[in-house]
Amino acid sequence: MNKVLLITGGGRGIGAAVARFAAAQGWDVAVNAVRDMASAQAVADDVRAMGRRALAVQADVSDEAAVRAVFNRIDTELGPLTGLVNNAGVVDRAQRVDEMSLARWQRMYAINVQGTFLCTREALRRMSTRHGGQGGSIVNLSSAAARIGSPGQYVDYASAKAAIDTFTLGLAREVATEGVRVNGVRPGIIDTEIHASGGEPDRAQRLAPQVPMQRPGTADEVAQAVVWLLSDAASYTTGSMVDVAGGR
Repeated sequence: MNKVLLITGGGRGIGAAVARFAAAQGWDVAVNAVRDMASAQAVADDVRAMGRRALAVQADVSDEAAVRAVFNRIDTELGPLTGLVNNAGVVDRAQRVDEMSLARWQRMYAINVQGTFLCTREALRRMSTRHGGQGGSIVNLSSAAARIGSPGQYVDYASAKAAIDTFTLGLAREVATEGVRVNGVRPGIIDTEIHASGGEPDRAQRLAPQVPMQRPGTADEVAQAVVWLLSDAASYTTGSMVDVAGGR
């Protein structure tokens, strides 16, 4: 059986690193992005260079019709899905809760929570033995912020990621007899482009002294944990959260 993986937000950072590590482990990969399709295509080209099949697929994960279209295209061009990495996510500028707008919260939850639910639902309809599937593995990207709360920065992001933690645990138990494993990874301060999108491109280096290991992590270090959870080496692991946070 071919191993077919969808990575949301796969054009850069942790998602791109997961795509490359997964390809090296024999996965065919669909790389999703919402806007930067040039980066997604570049990652897909890297996957093909390793001898695996790849697609670059555009969709806003909070758009139900767009998500369905992506899964249908994977069905047609790569075959039955066996892995999903819910990596797409957003942060925002540092603010206190009493300064935040409703529009900010709606965007935060639409992408970080509802997008994960939408993609997971479509994956389960293909993977679960309840639906005639052959099983599979789902890895959700949470954050150490879910444990810390991120006061004075982005409590909304932290609470969205805490929702992902609970979703991971509940879903893992819901589908445990259906051939689908569900786990999560909580990165800490990782040196990727996401900090610039929140208006702080130097955030990872600035916060490094708060990390027991005294440095930010890399996308590759997170990706290796994700790909292990996807793999048969983690066959008895479900409902688990793996912290990749340098001890923070």
